[in-house]
Parts: sequence; structure tokens; C-alpha cells
Amino acid sequence: MQPGPEIPLADIPLADIWVYLAREPLSALTMTLLAWLAALRLQALFRRHPLANPVLLAVAILAAGLLVTGVEYRAYFQGAQFVHFLLGPATVALAVPLHRQWRGLRSAMLPAAVSILLGGIFAAALGVGIALALGAAPEVVASLAPRSVTTPVAMGIAERLGGLPSLAAVLVLCSGVVGAAVGPLVLNWAGVVDWRARGLAMGTAAHGIGTARALSVDMTAGVFSGLAMGLNAVATAVWLPLLWPLLR
Repeated sequence: MQPGPEIPLADIPLADIWVYLAREPLSALTMTLLAWLAALRLQALFRRHPLANPVLLAVAILAAGLLVTGVEYRAYFQGAQFVHFLLGPATVALAVPLHRQWRGLRSAMLPAAVSILLGGIFAAALGVGIALALGAAPEVVASLAPRSVTTPVAMGIAERLGGLPSLAAVLVLCSGVVGAAVGPLVLNWAGVVDWRARGLAMGTAAHGIGTARALSVDMTAGVFSGLAMGLNAVATAVWLPLLWPLLR
């Protein structure tokens, strides 16, 4: 049997080429890393402006790439899931700077815990209140409630409250990006200069993305932001299901 005629590379659809390359995890990982490097370049180009958030820029670059190539997100995630797996170790690694500044944390632990608890309650109540005022469906309201908590915890809470875990994940991402971009501007406008207070605000309102932003600016702010992210996730997972009938 004679082989068929060779098809010129220029005549092969781009989507077919990407599907072939996407069979190996390396292609999705490379695409993710290149998008992140491009986002960092853009952030530097805009002189590290708060609105030039590298997470938002990388997501936009990846989304545009998937749309142009016609590749479904599921196919891309099969290779990029290794980066997703590293989210857990990266979150646990936040304990390292916490341990290094434990002495400063101990003296401010009580007021920090109270601030985090009140901030988490306010964030959930505000989201639920706006959703109810706009007449949103119960599933949407339940998905909005844990929007200030890190994604894995928020998805579990939303499912327990009767919400949609996938919608909760999107809302958490949007909340984190907006908080990381606008948070420093709001804190500057409010005259908050203490790095500990700024870190607590960023971690409580913008979870992991806000913590990454705080760590890139000041180590003390990053430490307190990581503390706020962790405590807010634990506290919200406890009190929100208990008080959900009142909020609803």
C-alpha cells in the first residue's frame, strides 16, 4: 500500500496541530508558563500598576490562545493540571514566612483574628445582600456567599449551601483579581499605611491572589495576608453554614 500524498503544513488547520501537540502535558505547561512570563512583562511595562495584575493578564492570554486555536478547556487542563496540583504545596509554603515572623504575629493575633472574622462576615453579607436586592436565583446567592474565601474551600461551602461550585470558583477568581487590583488604591485612599493592616485587608478580601500581591510589595504585608487568608477560610467554613438561614 502506497502512502498518501503529504499535506503541506500550511494547509493543516491550527486546531488540529494544537490537538496533536496537546497530547503531551509539556505543551500545556509550556503555554501556561509562557502566558505567565508574558503577563510579568506586561506588568513591568505598566510599571507594576495595581490594575496590571499578572494573574488577570495571564488568564486573558490563555483564554485568547484557547479561543484562537479552538481547543477546549478540558483538553488544555489535562496537561496543565500539574500546575493546578502545585497550588496546594504553594499554599502550605506560606507557613514559612509565617514561622519566620511568628514573634510579631503573636502580639497582634487577637486583634487580627477579630478583624478577619468581622471582615469575612461583612464580605459574605455584602455579596448576599447585593444578590438578593437584584433578585438573583437562590443558587447564585449561595455561590456568592463564600466569594472572599480561597477557591477549594469556597467550592465546598457553596455546594453545601446549595450553590454551584463552578460558579463559586469563577466568583472567587473575579473577587481576588479585583481585590488585588483595586485594594491597594482603596487602602491608600483610606490612609492605611500599616503593612500589617494592609495585609490583613488584602488576605481577607482577596485571598490567594491578594496574598501574592501583598508578598510582591512587602514581606510583612504578605505574612499577615497569608494569615488572613487561612483563618478566613477556616472561620467561614464554620460560621457560614450555621448562619446561612439568617443571611438568606
